[in-house]
Amino acid sequence: MPLYNQLKEYRSKLGINQTDLGKMAGVSRQTISLIERGDYSPSVTLALKLAKICEVKVEDIFQYEEDEP
Repeated sequence: MPLYNQLKEYRSKLGINQTDLGKMAGVSRQTISLIERGDYSPSVTLALKLAKICEVKVEDIFQYEEDEP
């Protein structure tokens, strides 16, 4: 279930590092790193928080693509 994201790009636009974004979202730097690498899918709540921090819609950051059968 591939969930692609552009979190790193939006974080860079804000000029903040992973630690700062993690603090703002209430998670660790490691969690932000895992999300950016695509190794962790955030909860809906966390995805909404990240979108609010970045001042965009959730679907601007996260894209879900179905696997081909």
